[in-house]
Amino acid sequence: MRIDIITVLPEMLDGPLNCSIIQRARNKGIVDIHVHNLRDWSTDLKHRHVDDAPFGFSAGMVMQIEPIDRCITDLKSQRNYDEVIYTSPDGEMFNQGMANSLSLYENIIILCGHYKGIDQRVRDHLITKEISIGDYVLTGGELAAAVIADSVVRLLPGAIHDEQSAFSDCFQDNLLAAPIYTRPADYKGWKVPEILLSGNQRLVEEWEMEQAMERTRRLRPDLLDSNTK
Repeated sequence: MRIDIITVLPEMLDGPLNCSIIQRARNKGIVDIHVHNLRDWSTDLKHRHVDDAPFGFSAGMVMQIEPIDRCITDLKSQRNYDEVIYTSPDGEMFNQGMANSLSLYENIIILCGHYKGIDQRVRDHLITKEISIGDYVLTGGELAAAVIADSVVRLLPGAIHDEQSAFSDCFQDNLLAAPIYTRPADYKGWKVPEILLSGNQRLVEEWEMEQAMERTRRLRPDLLDSNTK
């Protein structure tokens, strides 16, 4: 899989994309991630500006259409892309199902929003999918792009040593995960549930499902509602 991220602040992505699972996946050639500085496609060779004041009377600055179009056109001339994603507060809410779907693609572009936003014509003509990671506003879309990349890469075959682990995470079945424990079985009198020490796989799996249902019903009943739609 290849992920191209377009940003005006590439340094914000250095940490998230160069450690842990993502770094190992990149080193093993499971994923190819390229971060592009949008300023490299600026028409302003001296100052490398990629923003301008909006028409009308709105405050703030807006990312210009021309550098974005030039960058995306350049990337598309080299390969086909399954999605061109824009990280936006008013995009579709990101969830595990979306991460699963994106992990099946070969090539995606993620455009990180910044300033007051991007020229609407980019959204109308160049973007194929808009994604939000929550109902709040960040300084820019770089952290959202890192979240999307992380959740997608960990699903790629070989990215995690125990591949089944990724598919038993929270939200895979619209359920929160059951409580988990490890050694010691008794710490300060705080004991691990006896069922987990029984060695009976069927009973343990039944207990885990019951706990997952109970926890979801208590903490995120909206997930159970979505299962019935």
